[in-house]
Amino acid sequence: MRYDIAIAGAGIGGLTAGALLAAQGHKVTVFDRFAAPRPVGSGLVIQPVGQQVLSEIGAFDAAAARGNFIRRMYGHEIEGGRSVLDVLYDHDPDGPNRGLAIHRATLFDAILDAAHAAGVTLAHSHEITGRQGQHLAFANGTRDGPFDLIIDAAGASSPLSPITATPLPYGAIWGTVPWPQGTTLPIDELRQSYRRADRMIGVLPIGQLPGQPDPQAAVFWSLPRDSHTAWRAQPLEVWKTEAITLWPEVAPFLEGITDHDQMTMARYAHGTLRKPFDDGLAIIGDAAHKASPQLGQGANMALLDASALARAVAQHPLDEALPAYASARRWHVRIYQAMSWAFTPQYQSDSRWLPILRDRILFPVSQTWPASRVLTRLVRGDMIPPMASLTPRD
Repeated sequence: MRYDIAIAGAGIGGLTAGALLAAQGHKVTVFDRFAAPRPVGSGLVIQPVGQQVLSEIGAFDAAAARGNFIRRMYGHEIEGGRSVLDVLYDHDPDGPNRGLAIHRATLFDAILDAAHAAGVTLAHSHEITGRQGQHLAFANGTRDGPFDLIIDAAGASSPLSPITATPLPYGAIWGTVPWPQGTTLPIDELRQSYRRADRMIGVLPIGQLPGQPDPQAAVFWSLPRDSHTAWRAQPLEVWKTEAITLWPEVAPFLEGITDHDQMTMARYAHGTLRKPFDDGLAIIGDAAHKASPQLGQGANMALLDASALARAVAQHPLDEALPAYASARRWHVRIYQAMSWAFTPQYQSDSRWLPILRDRILFPVSQTWPASRVLTRLVRGDMIPPMASLTPRD
């Protein structure tokens, strides 16, 4: 059966769901509030489970060509020099598992091209304000529909999602800078440095931006969620001096940051919908579950949600597909949300004792078998099957 499907939000999850469902023969319209679809944010890591979804829509090769593969995530405590995070994507040096570090704009272009190729229709300048049955209502007073299925992929501030979330005390400022020549940091690793849990600075090599041949890096700095105004009020050199004093290797990355506006504040919250669907409505991505980015799973969760929903629609009548989608994703989402909730305060908080627990007990344990393998699977996104009972049709 061919369905008429509306998707709220032209982000990673919405466009991926659109590409998958349009490829099945459904009529898919993606509504977005911007005059032209565009990404928000800086660098991220697409884990192996997310890379599989990119392959499903034909976007992996384009993303991989401009992104940058990483084999390790490593962090050290600044004051004592101790290692506090060390995760290999594959314990076999020649193994196939790697993270794909990439700028959101580059990833977005690859997924947008895949959506266009699949036949998705994009409706720009449509700011959604709510849902009236199977119709979507817009800020200009108009509405569209009815649709057989509405998919909420409008992100953390979606007007369609009933999710409630607890704000997290720390966020981060992000910026994109050229990868400097002569740096001693490896280009196939995410590197982070910590002072206890109240300071964190990181560098992620993210490959190329659209239309630019030179490799780039995402630089991030942990910041209390209510401190951004104070950070902007002080001279930029005050912050840069503090960062370089804590981690001298970051100095060449900060040379190109000359204006506060080059660093964007990201704030986080934690919450999960118990039921990510309603009659004629499916909710995916950040509209269904919010968490900190500590495990690097936000975009991957959106990709997995989109793939699971498309598989459920292919395998079941529509009234059965939505609960099948929710059931398939339930335990994977719950486990990663729980892990994010547990890990985040160890790396972003004002606690004095959690960093000691992290450095003196948890990290040494994480480097021993079988904990090291479990941590690798956790970061790769395949600690448990990400879609439970849903499998591709033969």
